[in-house]
Amino acid sequence: MNPRTPALAVALACGTLLAGAPAAPAPPAAAGSPGPVAGYGDVLDRRGSPAAAHPDESDGHNNSVNVFADRGAWHAYALPEAGDTAAYGGFTGPLYIAQEYPWWLSRAFSRLRLTESGQPLDLAAGGAPRFTSQPGRLLQSYDLGGGLRLEMELRFSSRRTALVRAEIRNTGRQTRTLGAGWTGSLLRPRAAPMKDAPRLRATRHGVGVDFAKVRETWEYLTDGTERFEVVHREPVRTTVDGDAYRTEAVSPVVLRPGRGHSFDWTESYTFTGAERAREAAAVRSALARPNAAAASADARWRRYVDSVTRGVAKEDRRVAVKSLETLVTNWRGAAGKLAHDGITPSISYKWFTGGLWAWDTWKQAVGTARFEPSLAQSQIRSMFDHQIRADSATRPQDAGMIPDCVFYNDPARGGGNWNERNSKPPLAAWAVWEVYAKSGDRSFLRELYPKLVAYQEWWYRTRDHDGNGLAEYGATVDPGNDSPTARLLAAAWESGMDNAPRFDAALGAAVVANTGADGKVVGYSVNQESVDLNAHLAADQGHLARIARELGRPGEARDWERRSRATHTAVRERMYDPATGWFHDKVLGGDRLLTARGRGIEGATPLWTGTASAGQARAVRAKLTDPAEFATKVPFPTVARSSPYFQPTRYWRGPVWLDQAYFALGGLRSYGYGRDADRLTGQLLAQAAGLRGNGPIMENYDPVTGAALNSTNFSWSAAALLPMLTRDR
Repeated sequence: MNPRTPALAVALACGTLLAGAPAAPAPPAAAGSPGPVAGYGDVLDRRGSPAAAHPDESDGHNNSVNVFADRGAWHAYALPEAGDTAAYGGFTGPLYIAQEYPWWLSRAFSRLRLTESGQPLDLAAGGAPRFTSQPGRLLQSYDLGGGLRLEMELRFSSRRTALVRAEIRNTGRQTRTLGAGWTGSLLRPRAAPMKDAPRLRATRHGVGVDFAKVRETWEYLTDGTERFEVVHREPVRTTVDGDAYRTEAVSPVVLRPGRGHSFDWTESYTFTGAERAREAAAVRSALARPNAAAASADARWRRYVDSVTRGVAKEDRRVAVKSLETLVTNWRGAAGKLAHDGITPSISYKWFTGGLWAWDTWKQAVGTARFEPSLAQSQIRSMFDHQIRADSATRPQDAGMIPDCVFYNDPARGGGNWNERNSKPPLAAWAVWEVYAKSGDRSFLRELYPKLVAYQEWWYRTRDHDGNGLAEYGATVDPGNDSPTARLLAAAWESGMDNAPRFDAALGAAVVANTGADGKVVGYSVNQESVDLNAHLAADQGHLARIARELGRPGEARDWERRSRATHTAVRERMYDPATGWFHDKVLGGDRLLTARGRGIEGATPLWTGTASAGQARAVRAKLTDPAEFATKVPFPTVARSSPYFQPTRYWRGPVWLDQAYFALGGLRSYGYGRDADRLTGQLLAQAAGLRGNGPIMENYDPVTGAALNSTNFSWSAAALLPMLTRDR
């Protein structure tokens, strides 16, 4: 990064992101050119405009507009609706993230207005405009009539900045002289104190929005240092009137026949002055060389699309590109307490916007590694940044633990969403190995190996109540775990299957305390040994053996192999019920299997991990392919359809989660049932609502009707689809 120059320091002090005079005009680019990738337009419907600053809460805090972001930016955009003439000339939004929560800044903050002889030009004079989303960019095309055409496009040129290009072209026979201006207004939050947070401000090169400090833990979090800023390449002047502004180009544009002119501007959202100082150079570069910035973004997206569609059947490639776009839009760059880039579960859902979850991250990294291994590595680091250390002043007994989720704000900064009450299923070594398989970066293995070892040891130190080598989900010693009910809830969260029947207190689930050698409580366990947990531990031990061998540590590799074999054997011999043909959790301190709680999808995990014997796999396969059990309209509900506890729309009591579907399909393939897996994969893709259309990828689906459920644009669903589409195990 270039050192901070005195000129930049003065510009920043004056509140403008761009230092010095605007760059010399660049030759106009073909804004409506075919672009980086053909054939993947509108894989997601990104049209829509907000009615209020708060995203639509009519669907459980889901934003009804599918926005686009890139490069880890914390703001996002969409396209206008056809016929919404009040939004023409601008891109919907932006949606900005107030550290942890999404809010709309405007319906369309920068709306281009063209004039001729002082009269406004009708952007739709020549017919209805075209609005298109393509991989890596949003496009608008207008016929103004009389030989004038306007093409607009929006890309992200850097980590905090969108580059907008608007090319006006004269296809007629007469020279035209046009004026250009931009208008916009704030969508101000309705309730105090966030109502008074945003404030418009004119700048030398455009307009900015400052944000006051607001610390509303569950709604809106700002420090008073955030800023959204528009910077124009050409000289402009801006006036502000309350919550509205107008920017005008200083000089008119003379367009001879056959000539065009490109208006270029950037829109940046930054959290701190330090971020703005770093971003200023990126803004200057994008405006000085907009063609190069656009070409660089196009080349990156071409590489992304080529990567995710390789080996995918033609009819499924649009689903692969949709998965790619979903993951990239949910990519958040390092900010606040998040020291590395990561992928949030969904920018579209209030509670999933500003944080990173552990087992989401492991699965998302495996998907992301298919198109951007360095981002996959960063995701994994983003969680290990917060691994509990042995010198922790508050929880040394949890050395090695990975918290459930981490956010922009930790508890010391008023972050209510940060959660160290529990961890999440141990898939980390699998994720590291899979990312290494794509990157070949052995230094990444060296960096993560000791951390993965510490995480494994934590499970057995704090979650193996009777020391028999089979672990339990549980809870940490934490102020939030202050009652048996709270501890059981944390244990259910630790499984990731929050409200699954196997964690019902009414069915006998409870927690017990685990103590160290000194008699002090080091954690809590639910009173059952869970089949998925132990199968995952066995698999991760196998991955640790592979990592150790790759790092030239054969002795350690042999030790991990022995541990892995022992754990696989314990699951295979003690957690399978021949009468039901299924793997089940086992009661703590005994041999009784908890079959009365029904079959859950976790019982298929030993196929994915390679734990099951051939005979056990054959019996599990029979249930996975039975329409009365798991082969529902959308296959693989979280609870078997035959179970008395099956509820097709109730989170982990029936809906289909695509990660569990991926594990089940991979398990079938591992044991030679590839035809079954192919058939069920096709059934899932065809029956899950909107998946092969332009609907968003959902958190989960109704197994009986195929209806979309819960969060839209869900990252781990998108990540699981990528290997599913290539029929990988």
